[in-house]
Amino acid sequence: MNKYKVGMVSLGCDKNRVDSELILGTINKFYEITNNAKEADIIIVNTCGFIESAKQESIDTILEMAEYKNKYNCKMLIATGCLTQRYGDELLELIPEIDILMGVNDYMKLHKLILDFIKTQRRVSSTSYTDEGINEGERILTTKTHTAYVRIAEGCNNFCTYCIIPKIRGKFRSRTKESILNEVKKLVDFGVKEIILIAQDLTNYGVDIYNKKNLHELIREISEVEGIEWIRLLYCYPEEITDELIEEIATNKKVVKYLDLPIQHISTKILRQMARKTNKDTIINKIELLRKKVPGIALRTSLIVGFPGETEEDFNELKEFLTDYKLENVGVFAYSQEEGTPAAKMDNQVEDDVKEQRKEILMQIQRKIVKEQNKLKIDNIYDTIIDGNNGEYYIGRNYEMSPEIDGIIFIKKNTNLKIGDIVKVKITDVMDYDLIGDVFNEFSK
Repeated sequence: MNKYKVGMVSLGCDKNRVDSELILGTINKFYEITNNAKEADIIIVNTCGFIESAKQESIDTILEMAEYKNKYNCKMLIATGCLTQRYGDELLELIPEIDILMGVNDYMKLHKLILDFIKTQRRVSSTSYTDEGINEGERILTTKTHTAYVRIAEGCNNFCTYCIIPKIRGKFRSRTKESILNEVKKLVDFGVKEIILIAQDLTNYGVDIYNKKNLHELIREISEVEGIEWIRLLYCYPEEITDELIEEIATNKKVVKYLDLPIQHISTKILRQMARKTNKDTIINKIELLRKKVPGIALRTSLIVGFPGETEEDFNELKEFLTDYKLENVGVFAYSQEEGTPAAKMDNQVEDDVKEQRKEILMQIQRKIVKEQNKLKIDNIYDTIIDGNNGEYYIGRNYEMSPEIDGIIFIKKNTNLKIGDIVKVKITDVMDYDLIGDVFNEFSK
């Protein structure tokens, strides 16, 4: 009998992407994996349930894939991820086309759930308690073969008042160093050169299993794995960044000088209402320290505008911060009033049109900053990893650019390059968020 073909639609963050790769890894030997949903017998939608726009996208995607039952080969529709963990049987009732519904801790059961459905044709719901274990195992990479995300911890203990993640993903749980290093070594065997470390909060890695913050030691051991060229860090809370971590970033040649600091706001009043464990002075002092100790470091952050009680004064404080400190990459989000969070019940909710207006103002400020910064990069030479080509140009990234969220470098095709090569590129022109360059001299790696 021919194997069923399975197609995956993965939504949301890079942590969700890792889950999708683990799902495919657990069923790979039983089914044929296809990237064409139209030919899939089984379609899996890995959902996001973080904010309202992500929830709507997830529901729309499930409904779109449900239509494939009528139009194409689909015989079974599976929904999993944060949205299904959060809403469970409500989704089964809302969308009768879903045949199997799973939470975020049930991936190892998937093959059995599929067989049960084939046998009985009865819809299945499985959403386990989320505070136990971490999804680990074989993965099928959905990134470029030279880049992979490695999740070093699951869950979160911060309980920010706007965030539902601790209720969806459970308490903070670190993986062992041995498990992480084994995964990194396997990824190198697949050709991976760039490791991107992810968690809800990288900076607290190890506190639960080693009784201390251990991220700097983990990074050092990963850097000793032969074949790893770049190590990138996402989601480091400023107040939790230790001197040891800064020293490791500064001195370890394999750690790219890039850091994601999800600060969310700069007003101490708003940070307090968000239940963030920091304040304006701490954030600014950490930014200044990072720039002093790690010259040229690229800093990314995410900001929330329109949080309950945010006044014009609070917003102006945020504008001034953005203008004064000129972070290299900034994402801005309008506050989403999520049921089940303390902030959803707060007084002084900000009107939607005000949120959107404030979001656009910050993005305009950031666009101007990026344009000014990029112009200064003309004639600079950067080690650049080649991600692909669009026919006319090679597409690459330097240390300042995380995949799919930051800019890219368009590289003129005046030499033969392979995907995954790391080459020196001289910047010749700019295009707002993106750069244009030429290969400089010869391969650097």
